Amino acid sequence: MINTDLRSVMPNSRRRVDERRRAALPRAHGLRERVGADALVLTRPGSVNWVTGGVSDPVDVSAPRDVVWVVLTEGTRALVTTRIEAPRLVHDFDVEASGWDLVSVPWYRPEEMAEAVRSVAGAHARILGDAGELGEDISEQIVLSRMVLSEPERDDLRELGRDVALALDGAVATWRPGESRDTEVAAELARALVRVGACPVCLIVGGDDRVRTLRHPLSIGAVIHEAIMAVVVARRGGLHVAATRLAVARGDDPIVALTEELVSVDDAVREACVPGNTWGGVVDALAQGYRAIGREGAWAEHYQGGPIAFDQREFELAPGQRSSPFWDRRCEAGCAVAWNPSVSGGAKIEETYLIGESGLEPVTRGVHEWERVKVVV
Repeated sequence: MINTDLRSVMPNSRRRVDERRRAALPRAHGLRERVGADALVLTRPGSVNWVTGGVSDPVDVSAPRDVVWVVLTEGTRALVTTRIEAPRLVHDFDVEASGWDLVSVPWYRPEEMAEAVRSVAGAHARILGDAGELGEDISEQIVLSRMVLSEPERDDLRELGRDVALALDGAVATWRPGESRDTEVAAELARALVRVGACPVCLIVGGDDRVRTLRHPLSIGAVIHEAIMAVVVARRGGLHVAATRLAVARGDDPIVALTEELVSVDDAVREACVPGNTWGGVVDALAQGYRAIGREGAWAEHYQGGPIAFDQREFELAPGQRSSPFWDRRCEAGCAVAWNPSVSGGAKIEETYLIGESGLEPVTRGVHEWERVKVVV
């Protein structure tokens, strides 16, 4: 029997879900009308959480498809899911009272998900969405439609950013040079995130020579003596933020100087994130930033980040990729970005920001400002 006492913790969360849904649905319907679809069908976690207001954190965090699908027509909006998930959606979010038709199918007949979608959409409906087998795939247009966050989404992103910063700063602060293992710090970080309802969809903690030589020094149970890097992308309510922290045991560690060198690259890409500039112009500024410090082409050595929100990055764009559908698209106020310039040797800078009309608003900063590289005393 479901513990109905859980309902006492849901009202605020449910209200925010409703606020986000009310802001997202007009955009989704606007997209459906622009592309001439009878039905817009969303199956991927980012898209589903955008339109529903964040009701469906994936059960399987690695799954490309959500356990809940959204079907929008001119007169209907429905959630299609399994009979396992339907009771949760009713209990935790009261989705039917929020205007959703709820359609459930047996878990052991996955083909019935698609059949249910077609039944809701209509036998001869033109279906577009993010699942090619159900109709024309317009994933890129879906991403563009959701990138400018509504005010309720921005509020959720800010709260998540603050929680992630506190968890990340606190976990790295537990590192004791020569004593702590990378897995122990990673466990502290994961624990702190889960306690605030966030899922670490990317969590990297490594140290010493592995940080200096590897861009993804995943934890292996090694004791960290000299330097530590902790990287996290966390998701809550369908939204993501990303951040990185570095700490060293001595102030003359080479990572300190490398990071100071990298600051101007980070400044260059952030300063280019202004409404009206194109995303291609932003990554060109990134490339110029590397060129200015004598490291032309260093961007090719590692992912550089980009717009973030309903995916770890809404898209990846590299300098020179002019054929990308995102190259000439313009930055807008309300988009979130998380760039992560880096250079070999262990230096990396990564925070999440909201683009505003007059500058970037940092969202992954803790109560106490974290230096670019913290020296552990």
